[in-house]
Amino acid sequence: MLPLLRRTADAFGVLLFALLFLVFVIQITARFVFNQPLAWTDEAATILYLWAVLWGAAVVCRDKEHVAFDLLYQKAWAPTRRRMALAAAVLVGGLAAWALPGSLDYIWFMRRESTAVMSLPFHWVFLPFGLLLIALVLRYVWRVVRLLGRDWEREL
Repeated sequence: MLPLLRRTADAFGVLLFALLFLVFVIQITARFVFNQPLAWTDEAATILYLWAVLWGAAVVCRDKEHVAFDLLYQKAWAPTRRRMALAAAVLVGGLAAWALPGSLDYIWFMRRESTAVMSLPFHWVFLPFGLLLIALVLRYVWRVVRLLGRDWEREL
């Protein structure tokens, strides 16, 4: 089940990026070949970029694939790395949990406003940020559980 979910999440990320690329090509073609810039392509490209980046950060990238400044972490002994990883998981997961209610409330509030060109309700534009926060909370709760378990060294 988990491999199917991962492949589905990856496929959705690929779809977002492919749509972004397609919109970009349409934009370039309309602007430079036909000398008729299309306003909707700028808006669609911005929204798709936002979705692709936040979807990738929330669902596609694993913890060890994210950019990290880990010079001290890599030089520390395993028990110290465990404490550092626990502190980071509690801090990041806690901040995401703290930000989640207000962010979801704001996203829901933004359903009243629409984008300028495509008239897409703004809550659809901001939705991936809410998904990112939910994913961060779940990911780091699970990381804390694994770091406190018997096989914590595998988590480092």
